[in-house]
Amino acid sequence: MRLERVNSNRIKIHLTFDDLYERGLTKEDIWKDSIKWQYFFHEMLEEANDIFDIEIHGSVSVEIFSMKAQGMIMILTISDQESSDDDFLLSEGFLDMQVTVEETIDLLYEFKDIEDVISSAKQLKIIGIEGGTLYSFNDYYYLYFSPISTNWEEKMVAVLSEYAESSLTSIHLIEEYGKLIQKNKAIQMLTHFFSS
Repeated sequence: MRLERVNSNRIKIHLTFDDLYERGLTKEDIWKDSIKWQYFFHEMLEEANDIFDIEIHGSVSVEIFSMKAQGMIMILTISDQESSDDDFLLSEGFLDMQVTVEETIDLLYEFKDIEDVISSAKQLKIIGIEGGTLYSFNDYYYLYFSPISTNWEEKMVAVLSEYAESSLTSIHLIEEYGKLIQKNKAIQMLTHFFSS
């Protein structure tokens, strides 16, 4: 689990499926708003409070973006409105939450060296996958696919996982601060120039 402060009242939390599994949670627990999920959510709020020194008053809006292979990203927006009802609910351990859930079919993988990128590109080409965007950022290479057909998703994850890790770095950060190497045709470019 990784927390990132977006602004004065907004926090981004990156959760892998391993993070959920370690706590005995599934995606279904979140959708059903189970008791286990509520306890875990309160733990995350306490950790955010410790790290960023944020006082939680009012309501909390929660946006959850499920990213098939990478896990999920939660964006918490803490309302500045205060009332006696909110203070009572907080003192009792309850929060007024508004939850929005979206699911994307994007894949973003982080590679330690270019040789692994080339090897994975060759394997993806063999199974009929083309496209992808290649970036470099902070001494890593990132291969990004969006959107993805659900028919290809499992095969792509199987190949990419042999050579790389699912990235916790957001694609937006990489697009802004990373170096674009090849847009939309990374697999074709890599297999063309490194065919042997």
